[in-house]
Amino acid sequence: MKPILSLARLGLSLVPSPYPRRQRRLAGRNALVDGIPFEMPVNSADTPCLMAAFTVDRAAAARLLPGGELHPVTLPGGRGLLMITVVNYVRTDIGRYIEYSIALACTHGNRPAPPLLPGLLRGVFGTGQYVLDLPVSSEISVKGGKGIWGMPKHQANLDFRVTDATVSSEYQVDGQLGTFISIDRPPATALPLRVKAANYCAFRGMLMKSSIYFEGEADIAFGKRARARLLLGDAPQVVALHDLGITSNPLFTIYLPSTRGVLDDHFECWFLTSEAPGQSYGEPMKSVVDLGLSQQWLDPPRIDVGARP
Repeated sequence: MKPILSLARLGLSLVPSPYPRRQRRLAGRNALVDGIPFEMPVNSADTPCLMAAFTVDRAAAARLLPGGELHPVTLPGGRGLLMITVVNYVRTDIGRYIEYSIALACTHGNRPAPPLLPGLLRGVFGTGQYVLDLPVSSEISVKGGKGIWGMPKHQANLDFRVTDATVSSEYQVDGQLGTFISIDRPPATALPLRVKAANYCAFRGMLMKSSIYFEGEADIAFGKRARARLLLGDAPQVVALHDLGITSNPLFTIYLPSTRGVLDDHFECWFLTSEAPGQSYGEPMKSVVDLGLSQQWLDPPRIDVGARP
């Protein structure tokens, strides 16, 4: 196993950095967008992250994707994929905050993609994830993430806990449980990851696509070696998750003790369409107009759901 792991580390270390040249050229320049000051690029550092992937009913996942051009990724066996990603941003231009992403792996195009190929040909199939819910700790993160990139951010009660055995995060809003995720810490594989990822989000009746690039050493567990506990609550933001047929065992889990990342200031958007008139997707512009620049967090979750058996 150790020789295989060593070869994997060597191979992954040869993957070039995903950061675009434009982002490197912008380094040190400044921007002021919606009153938020940024020193370019829009980056983060010293940031731990947990990920857990669960298979879901693909037809149920398709019903949650807006418009007609997003399609769930199809795994062998016909299942879809739910991604839970929690990032504890330690150093950013807008201060510290936690971001709790709940998303469906997807492709973008006229028709669904065949199984497996979206992972190999991400550019061809527009492979990414559609973000269903994105609670964060601070108001300024909501204002920037939603107002600029169209992300479905809202302020919530969050935590991020790391022990010798587990990494976990709890999400509550208005006293109700959103979700709780806990993963057993994977073996210390320390695989170097250099990844570009695409997020699709609905805002103002449009589909917004943003790109993030990140690097870090990942501890990864697959299949039976991956262990996680996902609890779903009754908060309105997560009600639709109950109908996804989420498996109890994860497909894989990842823990990155520290990452470096860049959120591209370039993004794309398209109108979201429907067969009937009058259908709109995502929140309207007025949902961000009156937001301020506070970096203050809401209190951590009041009830330790993770302590329940």
